[in-house]
Amino acid sequence: MIRFKDVTKRYQDNTTAIKSINLEIKEGEFFVIIGPSGCGKTTLLKMINRLIELSDGEIYVNGQKTSEYNIHELRWNIGYVLQQIALFPHMTIEENVAIVPELRKWNQQKILSRIQELMNMVGLPPETYRDRKPKELSGGQQQRIGVIRALAADPAILLMDEPFSALDPISREKLQDDILELQQTINKTIVFVTHDMQEAMKLGDRICIMKDGEIVQVGTPSEIINRPVNDFVKDFVGAQITDTKVDVILENIIDQIKDSHPVSSPSRQISAATSLQEALMILTEHEQLSVEKQGQIIGTITRQTALKYLAGDIEKRGLKP
Repeated sequence: MIRFKDVTKRYQDNTTAIKSINLEIKEGEFFVIIGPSGCGKTTLLKMINRLIELSDGEIYVNGQKTSEYNIHELRWNIGYVLQQIALFPHMTIEENVAIVPELRKWNQQKILSRIQELMNMVGLPPETYRDRKPKELSGGQQQRIGVIRALAADPAILLMDEPFSALDPISREKLQDDILELQQTINKTIVFVTHDMQEAMKLGDRICIMKDGEIVQVGTPSEIINRPVNDFVKDFVGAQITDTKVDVILENIIDQIKDSHPVSSPSRQISAATSLQEALMILTEHEQLSVEKQGQIIGTITRQTALKYLAGDIEKRGLKP
């Protein structure tokens, strides 16, 4: 879907922000980019839709160089959500969401139908909210509108640059849950930049850790936790995490990691004596696991609930990057 081939970004002062990066992002993947401030993660994101032009190399979207696309067509097919929500204050919510579909010359009925569909999808009934101005919505509601505005013209790719970092913790966690649920419906290729490891582990199918304009490691959340490639990754994720918390057995932490809303479909059963590390590896292939003790199911866990438990421990240790 998206491929970086020897991509470099140099600025006029001879600073190199991105150093010969090679990377592939799969279709339908929730791909998270994380790293210390100034590591180049936002630059990497913005080069996908040519908000920042690369200096060397090529970026391909669906096998075609981004430099060969008409710039408007490229950006219309790539939704973009910022930390600064940037809704037009003088426009209604309906008018804000309609901007790109109107530019693409959709007919009015199709636009209205799409707005209604998306607003319902994020829990903002159009009959209540479409005629309001942005200032009449909470920060969390405005960010939901920012997300659906980016999705309005049904782009194949969604870029999200620290979209939840300015929100309070409760709104932020709710929007994280919402975007995971939304992805189950829309199945877009999402490239998401964050500085928060807890957020990265909760959301990402794969995580790309960057440092000084280079990629240090790309892997699933469990691979990043269990098999860090070097001390930088181990320290960035949380120093002793692989030596302590992952060895705990599920029975001892089930109340902290069980899913309060498990899906009804059948799930693989594992013993309560299984370690969290083993469970994380199994969860790379299964959506959820039912934890069994003496013939009884004592809880259902998912990758998100298990990683959230681990990520919470990072914050307690004061090791959050």
